[in-house]
Amino acid sequence: MKIVIIKYNAGNIESVNNALNRLGVSAEITADPDKIRNADKVIFPGVGEASTTMEYLRKHNLDELIVSLKQPVLGICLGLQLMCSHSEENDTKCLGIFDEKVKRFIPKPGEEYVTKVPHMGWNSITNLKSRLFSVDTEEQYVYFVHSFYAGMGEHTAATCNYILPFSAALQKDNFYATQFHPEKSGSVGAKILENFINL
Repeated sequence: MKIVIIKYNAGNIESVNNALNRLGVSAEITADPDKIRNADKVIFPGVGEASTTMEYLRKHNLDELIVSLKQPVLGICLGLQLMCSHSEENDTKCLGIFDEKVKRFIPKPGEEYVTKVPHMGWNSITNLKSRLFSVDTEEQYVYFVHSFYAGMGEHTAATCNYILPFSAALQKDNFYATQFHPEKSGSVGAKILENFINL
């Protein structure tokens, strides 16, 4: 099985590769269009800023390539946000795979010290609706680090509640995405990555 991690100007790519290695899975980190197109599974992780990253993807024609993929694709964190239609982060038009829009967390008045932004740490996920998740994943805790979130919508595949309910995961056809970091989420995250590999 050929597994590819898309190489672009975003952080956190190596930590995803290391998590796959712990599962005994080898992946290639590449921006080569042919290798990405011909892979059995594609992972699109990332930590960074939406507008500069979308600019990079467009400059290298990775935007059109990602949207055209037919095999299972997994977006992680910034990857999920870029797969949505639009991000409030510098008013950025994104890939449009999912209809959901990405917005900035705004704490409720008087709760700024209780619900800090970024949302950083462990939180539970519920209402799971994807083959990414096992039955025993419901209400398990996974690791988040983000200031922007995808709203709830028809493609929501898991829900998390921080300030308000938001999409902890999305799925549409062959495209899967998690706002949390499975590579940093212990045994639960490892199982989610394994489930993706086994799709």
